[in-house]
Amino acid sequence: MKQGLEDIAKLAGVSKSTVSRVVNNQPHVNEKTRQRVMDIIRETNFRPNKAARALVTQHTRVLSVVIPQPLSATFTDPYFPTLLQSVTLKANQHDYAIMLWIGDNAEEEDRFSDRILNNSFFDGVLIASAVDNDPLVHRLKNAGFPYVLIGPPQNGITHYVDVDNVIASREAVRHLIALKYRCIGTITGALNMGAAQHRLQGYKEAMKEAGFSHDPRLILEGDYNEAQSYDAMQHLLACGVDAVFCASDVMALGAIRAVTDAGLRVGVDVGIVGFDDMPFAATLKPPLTTVRQPINELGERATDMLIRLIEGQPIHKENLLLTAHLMVRQSCGAAVRV
Repeated sequence: MKQGLEDIAKLAGVSKSTVSRVVNNQPHVNEKTRQRVMDIIRETNFRPNKAARALVTQHTRVLSVVIPQPLSATFTDPYFPTLLQSVTLKANQHDYAIMLWIGDNAEEEDRFSDRILNNSFFDGVLIASAVDNDPLVHRLKNAGFPYVLIGPPQNGITHYVDVDNVIASREAVRHLIALKYRCIGTITGALNMGAAQHRLQGYKEAMKEAGFSHDPRLILEGDYNEAQSYDAMQHLLACGVDAVFCASDVMALGAIRAVTDAGLRVGVDVGIVGFDDMPFAATLKPPLTTVRQPINELGERATDMLIRLIEGQPIHKENLLLTAHLMVRQSCGAAVRV
């Protein structure tokens, strides 16, 4: 039989309000009484009504994690599962649960944000890889709702955690330039996203400082998609590129396939550099030179920041830019060009 607060109160010989204070971890309860109530709760396998508890405490201990990307991208790109794992582990450490929201190509942005904001059973929101001018971001800000972005900030956004995509991408392209490549292209991510824009900026800055003239034919959008990156690489090969910076490792996979299918050798005829350092990068043939971004730390730091906002704890910084490092392997051709 399902037990209620009144049943627990009778078994413990205390008032219903005392049981409520114990369940909600509130003060002003004698420790012996608290322990007796907790023992009965365990013995009866009592589970408090979460909705009722939230009404009393004004906290649900639930975090909404929003990925405004198509379902297919969320689970085919290893970035998102890795990020979600780190967010979940950090939330569990603080006794918070996770509610996951994933975008849909067929669903308008306003309707998607309506569904999230109309669901009040969460304390704060993490948004990963938001697109430009995402209405959810601005509505959360205007409502004074606790939120943190994982990725570059948007206009007027203060709470975010990201890597310095410009610096990291610039260093990756500088590496290709130092290897004496002379026709370097790039395959960008979706250019309605800040990370893709910043990685393209890093590419352009490195090319400009090395004296290369701007050639728009060498910049193609791959949308963080392997198949689209394959097509983009075919076009770049037709333009005579000898090296390519890909804005993600998933896109680097497509580029590698295109080079191989063209009868060329990765790291010998064409140098390739990716971004992310996914688990598969080091085991590719040849191993992929790529920018390692600390995905687990991104998730942990963002979750910790959000929980601090929710609980009114001090935050040392309202934004964090983490460092990414270039991992030099064989796909860039460093072993044969030095």
